[in-house]
Amino acid sequence: MSSQGQAELLTIAVIGDVHDCWDTDDELALKHLGVDLVLLVGDFGNESVDVVRAIASLDIPKAAIFGNHDAWYSATEWGRKKCPYDRQKEDRVQQQIDLLGVAHVGYGKLDLPKLGLTVVGGRPFSWGGSTWKNQEFYQERYGVSSFAESTAKILAAAESATEDALIFIGHCGPIGLGDKAEDPCGRDWQPIGGDYGDPDLAEAIAQVRLSQKKVPLVSFGHMHHRLRHTKTQLRKMVHTSPEGTVYLNAASVPRIVEQGGDRLRNFSLVTLQSGVVSQITLTWLNQDFDIHSEQILYQVNPVAQLAST
Repeated sequence: MSSQGQAELLTIAVIGDVHDCWDTDDELALKHLGVDLVLLVGDFGNESVDVVRAIASLDIPKAAIFGNHDAWYSATEWGRKKCPYDRQKEDRVQQQIDLLGVAHVGYGKLDLPKLGLTVVGGRPFSWGGSTWKNQEFYQERYGVSSFAESTAKILAAAESATEDALIFIGHCGPIGLGDKAEDPCGRDWQPIGGDYGDPDLAEAIAQVRLSQKKVPLVSFGHMHHRLRHTKTQLRKMVHTSPEGTVYLNAASVPRIVEQGGDRLRNFSLVTLQSGVVSQITLTWLNQDFDIHSEQILYQVNPVAQLAST
């Protein structure tokens, strides 16, 4: 584990939508990769407390945010009707929040001074899109009833950061990354197309940029890489902004697959060099923790990028 600051080389593993694909080998794989930080962007399962408990025990610096499936039986009337447990006796949403403790950064932040970073969380349990959803859920849990109030909550967390370099994580990414179905937050179901990103996360990031803080990376999931409306292409995983921020959709689902008697698992590995994202790879490891395949999603000379900003 690194105790180096921002000026050094850091390796960050971003884990997209888990959807119950997590086992004891994941921690071993992450330690084998030698990562400095793990970012988990939600959808651990349908209020899967046991999966969250296993992730909470991960003995590597980590930050996480919950996704829509993590409140599957609690946030919507449809979900509450299908709930397989007694919600009067159990609050599995709160159980998950309690298990992750300080690692859960939804509407909060985690300062990592040894790494020279603060991880800031967007709105937890996001369904995505520009319509304010689940009014009762957000009002009861967080006292938030609009995108404006949500933005203020994210921004307050960012403003309390002790570090100058901020990494934002959300379950859904911010609005503004494109409105095609294959864009990082594009709508790939009928009607096809449209930007389904989170407006509150986008506005909070824009406000932070007005300060002296740097935002090298924004990572999220929710919109799976495999598109629903076509088999001929995959979702665009990376977007870069003129300000130098790299946006990563890490939702390669399923993240664990059986192939030819082998068990493969994926991690999105981000290299941060001198506070700038220099490389991102979608890396699949086999059951012996050797690299099965590695797809370079993004690569840049950080010295050249720093010189141009």
